[in-house]
Amino acid sequence: MSSNNDIVLYTASTMNGWKPVIFLEEAGVDYDLVPIDFSKREQKAPEYLKLNPNGRIPTIVDRSNDDFVVFESGAILWYLAQKYGKFLPSDPKAQSETLQWLMFQMGGIGPMMGQAMYFQRIAAKQGEEHPFAIKRYVDESRRLLEVLNTRLEGRQYLVNEEFTIADIATYPWARAFYWANVSVEGLPHLQAWFDRIDGREATQRALTIPKPFWAFFGRGDVAAQERENADRFKTDVRKDNE
Repeated sequence: MSSNNDIVLYTASTMNGWKPVIFLEEAGVDYDLVPIDFSKREQKAPEYLKLNPNGRIPTIVDRSNDDFVVFESGAILWYLAQKYGKFLPSDPKAQSETLQWLMFQMGGIGPMMGQAMYFQRIAAKQGEEHPFAIKRYVDESRRLLEVLNTRLEGRQYLVNEEFTIADIATYPWARAFYWANVSVEGLPHLQAWFDRIDGREATQRALTIPKPFWAFFGRGDVAAQERENADRFKTDVRKDNE
């Protein structure tokens, strides 16, 4: 790959996969994109595992920093924010708040909503019904969205009035409440925050890279995309049963 761009981004159209895309598009940073095809298990290819031993997306390589590799979406956002001086407050307290809400997404909203999605949209479609697990993850996801709603009362963004990497990390997950079958009724501050970021042109453009998957947000041909999503992860379900 021949390019003068600093950042090479390996990613796919998932909530975690869109995080660095949103950052780079919002920051106006040129980058090289390497789409990862889950159906071909490219995330498990030996060449990719040399970059990301966890075999997940996203991953970046910074050519300008001795080809330094960063994996884990939250760590990537932190690295990019420091590299480009964007979407991270300079005030130490506000910077700590940003990190706290970034960790809240990484440790709570992502895992809980991800499991709610997995058991309903993937496992159930492969004949694996687990109502206890579904209720557990849907209920906990709702609780976490309530925490966000409380935090956003009287605020434009998660850290005061500034759009930060905490918003970038949280938005694609929380906004996919439809896919997790989690209600956002009675959460007006959260819904106003959705509307605010829905109106950000760069963020919405990022959600089409490498390709759109609008079913996550309850738009488009949901049934067809649900089948596509379940099919690309069906080997994971089988492996759980072996």
